[in-house]
This record gives sequence, C-alpha cells and structure tokens, in this order.
Amino acid sequence: MKHLANGSDDATMITRCPFFAALLALSPALSAGALADEIQHRFLAFGSSTRLVEADGSASWTFPESSRDGQMLASGNILLVLSKSEKRPHGAVVEVQRSGSDAGKIVFEHVGTQSEVNTAQRLENGNTMLVEAGEHPRILEVDPKGAIVSETAIRCQSDNHHMESRMTRKLANGNYLVPQLLDRVVREYTPKGEVVREVKTPDAPKDAWPFTAISLPSGNLLITCTHGNMVIEVDAAGTEVWRLTNADFDRPLLNDPCGAQRLANGNTVICSYAIGDGGTKLLEVTREKKVVWTFTEPTGSGIHEVQILSTNGTPLTEKPLR
Repeated sequence: MKHLANGSDDATMITRCPFFAALLALSPALSAGALADEIQHRFLAFGSSTRLVEADGSASWTFPESSRDGQMLASGNILLVLSKSEKRPHGAVVEVQRSGSDAGKIVFEHVGTQSEVNTAQRLENGNTMLVEAGEHPRILEVDPKGAIVSETAIRCQSDNHHMESRMTRKLANGNYLVPQLLDRVVREYTPKGEVVREVKTPDAPKDAWPFTAISLPSGNLLITCTHGNMVIEVDAAGTEVWRLTNADFDRPLLNDPCGAQRLANGNTVICSYAIGDGGTKLLEVTREKKVVWTFTEPTGSGIHEVQILSTNGTPLTEKPLR
C-alpha cells in the first residue's frame, strides 16, 4: 500500500471512490485488513462491544457486557473491568476463562463498592490492582482470593465521580501512574499516597483531559488528551517533546482519543473512542505522524481501550506499554 506525501494512502483514496466506499461499508474486515496489507493486528477491544478481533477484522471471542479496561493474561484468560450496570451497579473486575469446557466462566471477581471501577491491571505477583471512583477515590490491590492487601487514596476532585481518573498503571518502581481528568494532571503516587511527580496537560485546547498515561522506557510519558483530540509526549522534566492532533492529518481521525499503546517499533496505536472520520476506531501512527494502519467500521460503538496482541501473525512478546 503506497503512502502519499500528505499523509493519506492508496486505501484512503480508494475509500473516497463511491464504489469502493460502498464495498468497504459491507465489510469491516476489508477496511481493517485486506487494504492495509502491510500491517495486520490482532487485538482485544474494550468498550460497549467487548471482543477479541482477529487480523481479518472478525471477532473470535466476545463478552456480553460493556467493559472499560482489561488485558490478556498469560493463561489465555481475559481480565475485564466491567462498566456499572443493573447487574453490577458499582462495576467490577472479573477474570474470564476464554477457552476449554468452562469457556466464559468467571474465575475471579471483585465487585466495586463505590460509584464505579475505572481500571485494572494483573500484577506479576498474581494480585490485581484496580481503581474505584467515588466519594473516596482509591487504588486497591487484591489477592487472588479477593482480599484487599493495600489501599492508596487518590487526591482529586470528587464532585464528578466519573471524571476522577482513568487508566491507572502500577510502575516498575512500585508507584502508581494516575491520569486525573478534570484535574488536568497526571500524578505518580507512592503506595503511601505521596505525590512524587506531576505533569499538567495543556491549557488549550479546551477539555484536554488526560485519559491514558504510558511510562516509556526513555522516562518520557505518552498522554492521550480525550476531548482535546490530542496526544502528547513529555520528557522526564515534563517538557512536551511530541504532539499529535488532527492538524497532522488530511481528515479528522482523532475523535476523543482514549486508550493507547506504544509498540516496540516506536509506533503508537490510539483509540478514537467517539469514532473518527470514515468510521475510524483505531489508528497507528509513526513518530513522523504517518498513518500506517487503521481499524474502521461503518457501524457500532467506539473502542475505549485496546491491547494489540500480534502483528502480521507474530505475537507481541514484550510487556505491552499501555
């Protein structure tokens, strides 16, 4: 697939042809795979539609509840943060068996106790980190039996529970990296709740709320800025060293960038949660801001968070940066 100097490519030009646009509308697999034959990803998609998407765009596994975050575990099971619902009014974290005679069985569950559960991460020691939003926002670590083994308070506004925090991750040093939306800041907390690092998101554009903050091997942070339709990277001192906006494309592909993953080749996969131009739900860009892959669908909900599992049939073996 030939990429053009203005950032578009042959696939983009084809989708502007009425005949081929109609053809693509009939097949998400074509827009996700056949045209973008240089790159094909297999991935987990979290959102209103919770599913495992194969390289051809088809779903090989689904879960019947809306999710906010999650990850593929070494066992092949899937960890899910479930949205609050009539069934789970405060949200929950579950581990779902994906295959075998007990496929679909929930083998671990932690039920939220406040407004909702925002995020979760399975730790190397087998415990699960999760974040509860509510009057007393907090980071919890629970053991495989569901017992709470640690609790860390989050310092943030609590008038709007839903907008307190998002994709919290535990770092290699034992601290927690927490994007705090309405506070417009990413904070690093020690387990005791001490703030040891703070990165403000830009004042403009409006509503550049931090959603995902990824700690990179360089010491930089990659931050998606939701309604600001912007992704930035800052260095260890908090100085911005890279910025991606719709001005870098020939059409608005970023529409509420939420989840993201930095790949080993330096490219970044971004969730366009409110769905970008042409039904764009995921896009992959290079450091030079060239779009090299998109996942588009003519219908259906956006993708809240993503985990890329393999590229061109080769499983990703490195720890995912997401």
